[in-house]
Amino acid sequence: MSFELHPLDPYNQQLLEHAHPANYTNPTPQPRYNLVVIGAGTGGLVTAAATAVLGGKVALIERGLMGGDCLNVGCVPSKTLIRSAHLLAELRRAAQFGIHVPEGSHADFAAVMQRVRQVRAEISHVDSVERFTQLGADVFLGSARFTGADTVEVNGQTLRFAKAVIATGARASIPPIAGLAEAGYLTNETVFNLTELPPRLAVIGGGPIGVELAQAFQRLGSKVVLFHNTAHILPREDADAAALVQNSLLHDGVCLLLNARVMEVTTRVGETLIHYERADGHGHTAVDAILVATGRTPNVAGLNLEAVGVAYDPRTGVQVNDYLATTNPRIYAVGDVALPYKFTHIADAAARIVVRNALFGGKDRLSDLVLPWVTYTDPEIAHVGLYAAQAEQRGIAVETVTFDLSENDRARAEGDGGFVRVHLRKGTDEIIGATIVARNAGDMISEITLAMVHKLGLGKITSVIHPYPTQADAIRKVADLHRRTKLTKPVQWALRTWLAWGR
Repeated sequence: MSFELHPLDPYNQQLLEHAHPANYTNPTPQPRYNLVVIGAGTGGLVTAAATAVLGGKVALIERGLMGGDCLNVGCVPSKTLIRSAHLLAELRRAAQFGIHVPEGSHADFAAVMQRVRQVRAEISHVDSVERFTQLGADVFLGSARFTGADTVEVNGQTLRFAKAVIATGARASIPPIAGLAEAGYLTNETVFNLTELPPRLAVIGGGPIGVELAQAFQRLGSKVVLFHNTAHILPREDADAAALVQNSLLHDGVCLLLNARVMEVTTRVGETLIHYERADGHGHTAVDAILVATGRTPNVAGLNLEAVGVAYDPRTGVQVNDYLATTNPRIYAVGDVALPYKFTHIADAAARIVVRNALFGGKDRLSDLVLPWVTYTDPEIAHVGLYAAQAEQRGIAVETVTFDLSENDRARAEGDGGFVRVHLRKGTDEIIGATIVARNAGDMISEITLAMVHKLGLGKITSVIHPYPTQADAIRKVADLHRRTKLTKPVQWALRTWLAWGR
């Protein structure tokens, strides 16, 4: 089986050698495997690696590239691209810091994308066929389908299992827009094949993928117009957080067409026209390329799940319980094919649950995990736990404490904005959720996640010394703000009296 990447330069050749070597021959199946894992994205890789290291017999099947979305078309290439875009944005505001750079500084897009391919190739050995073979897994390249109660077929070979794990991931969802297929479009699965910058780029979808790439391409020199069907981008995030990122995109020059519905795509010589509808009427805009970022669709087709009694929905994926078992107790599912939270680190954490439950009869629950995630815009949005509205829907009364980074000395020195917002169970200092908006919010959120996992109240953070000046000190300031609100009026009066007497 062959797999093509474009352009086929030395970096993509290296990636292919690691992730889908052309001369690879599948091994002879063992009589029976403790675990057969279908899909070599993060969830499948972690499941297979843990099983192999523990001495279990494991088969890992992949029809595309080892590493799945994260390595090949997700986290790794997108964050590498964003790094270049961020650096160029910093150069453009250098004068604010007394630094003068030559006018007209611009991105060499071909070189930017070459670095994307280079970084991806350098990381790919971690997920390679060779490495997993060395760990003790039998790696099979090809498409898998269930053929019996305990059998999976791949490229004409039959693999028998005691337990199986479905980890086939998800793909880009494509909306039913007239003319879109004929005009052609990009998704996160193809955009990193570009070697020339689209002068005018339309992004359809204002979720994390669309917003991250819209900002990056605008900064790299594209004229970006972003279409979204609600009143503001990132509708699942804290509204104040989304507003800060929305203002950042506008400052960068992204044209936001909100509350807009794309009706049709047509082509004429040299350009593509996107026709849209809003409350104020119809309009159209001319672009050179379209990036579709309207969600993800689970990869369930072709697995023959009906034959083994695994329930699924084509839109939401494989049905699993809190232990990540499917409706067939011998088969589990993990990652984007089954979970509503489609993040690499959550697939990793869930895979560890699957190993314990499938191999050792454990009863670990997905619902026990404290789940953080990050949107890698500038500024970043990092979130963990519940939003205030979610808590209220569950009947949990909340108290919210917010510290604005305009009051943080390090943020002032760096010209940054944002905030730290923590939601507490009312009347206590129990943290039930938090949102951070900051330049490096993703690096800050783990302190709050740690506190939540180990049930440390917000008050405990007041006793933790944070280096000065750091933006992370804003987390301690939130804790200090909350503590002050708990001082009763008599205590406040006593303190003021004591201080006055002391003078």
